[in-house]
Amino acid sequence: MSRGTDADPRRALLRARVRDVPDFPKPGILFRDLTPLMGDGAALRHAVDLLAEAVTHHRPELIVAIESRGFIFGAPVAASLGVGFVPVRKPGKLPHKTRRRSYDLEYGTDALEMHADAVVAGARVVIVDDLLATGGTASATTELVREIGGQVVGAAFVVELELLRGRDRLTGIPVEALLTY
Repeated sequence: MSRGTDADPRRALLRARVRDVPDFPKPGILFRDLTPLMGDGAALRHAVDLLAEAVTHHRPELIVAIESRGFIFGAPVAASLGVGFVPVRKPGKLPHKTRRRSYDLEYGTDALEMHADAVVAGARVVIVDDLLATGGTASATTELVREIGGQVVGAAFVVELELLRGRDRLTGIPVEALLTY
């Protein structure tokens, strides 16, 4: 279960492209903005390559990514590995029969949906997202995958905010993070 270090120069480039935005979305929050990383072709390529390298040993059959920034990283990781891609979306965005999982936010609840037939029973799944904070969305996604019969064999994130202890909500799942703060 890796926590990213900057020993690899590719990771150092990624860290250099993460912008700190103080007091966003509210006072006292330091927001880690990945849009500069996404806007730099070399950094984006390195992020995708590093995520693929981090999860290939799990032998995934599917990459499941969480709306919306998770799609930016998850789809190219799936293509790089030659495996399928499954989107997990906010309610009402998928056109076919779905499964839904609600989860708690700091102030209220939210929900995620996935097509009910997106994962075949026993399929090896890796969850990919841009950022692991409290682990609510990743945990809800894990529950969705398991509910329809998939086996979550790993999770990978570009950034992990360690103080929020999100990986604690992913018990028994190997968690990879390219960068930690």
